[in-house]
Amino acid sequence: MKKINVGLVGYGLSGATFHAPLLSVLEEFKVLKVVSSNKEKVLQDLSDVEVVKSLDEVLEDQAIDLVVITTPSGLHYEMAKQSLIAGKHVILEKPMVVETQEAEDLIKIAEEKNLLLSVYHNRRWDNDYLTVKKLVSEGVLGEINTYQVHFDRFRPEVRDRWREKQGPGSGTLYDLGSHLIDQALQLFGMPKFILADVFAQRENGETDDYFHLTLGYEKLRVILHSGSIVPSNGPRFQVHGSKGSFIKYGLDGQEDALKSGKKPINDSWGADDPQFYGNLNTIDGEKVKSETIETVHGSYLTYYKKIAESINDGKSVPVSGQEGLLVIKIIEAAQKSSLEKKAIYLD
Repeated sequence: MKKINVGLVGYGLSGATFHAPLLSVLEEFKVLKVVSSNKEKVLQDLSDVEVVKSLDEVLEDQAIDLVVITTPSGLHYEMAKQSLIAGKHVILEKPMVVETQEAEDLIKIAEEKNLLLSVYHNRRWDNDYLTVKKLVSEGVLGEINTYQVHFDRFRPEVRDRWREKQGPGSGTLYDLGSHLIDQALQLFGMPKFILADVFAQRENGETDDYFHLTLGYEKLRVILHSGSIVPSNGPRFQVHGSKGSFIKYGLDGQEDALKSGKKPINDSWGADDPQFYGNLNTIDGEKVKSETIETVHGSYLTYYKKIAESINDGKSVPVSGQEGLLVIKIIEAAQKSSLEKKAIYLD
């Protein structure tokens, strides 16, 4: 098996938490170079890599096959374009880019050069979402009429970081919204219209920290919500259909596990706390049957395993550039809807 040599660009929260730990436990990958200004931090985690100062130093290395870009969103387009032109496969941290035109340009270049272009929408492999996906695909809930997801936080004070300052790709809609939008599109496809309320709710907020999106289909309504001043969370998922309802509290724990230094090296990884198992109520004649549903294990590692299969065996990309583009289209429609205070219908 030929190892896939990786250049990791950026070593902030994303690079250090969501990418390096996964790449380090998979034998299919070898991280050769990391672009970072914090050499000590990188070498604490990855002792056998070369820490460099620029993307050019990665692209000049003929041994590197794959470039993983985890920099602020506004830098994604130029860095990905430069990497593709240099003949490297590219993974972009979500959101893919800031504008649809940028996504379209990157997709075209990747196709012309026969290179992999993928977006790290890791929350497709959250344990709660995988459980909902299973119930929906098996038809347990019948025809879905309402799908509601919350990604709330209690962060009442504005922090000094790029995501909370004015700039391309900053704000909660691009950050958490891209996850929820991607999950919904995987289940239900593109909606007919978007109705959105997006704004800065916190005092001194420079960019959006609240959103409430309604994605309209025929009879289905998808409601995606996030607030930053939520001291106590309600249900994470509420899914209602013609045959029943599924309600689930709690958030997948893989992020917290990775932040604490744990790595996905055993079968317990991605398991849910039983206290957060969801409740399924189904209609049985005139009776309602209630049961607790064990949560499917989450697995962010699956994304990178599928990337290896894509590069080495020609299998389909786990999250394609086209799928990343659709998320940006929804974000742009939501921004327009909120600004114009009306529903935006998609072509």
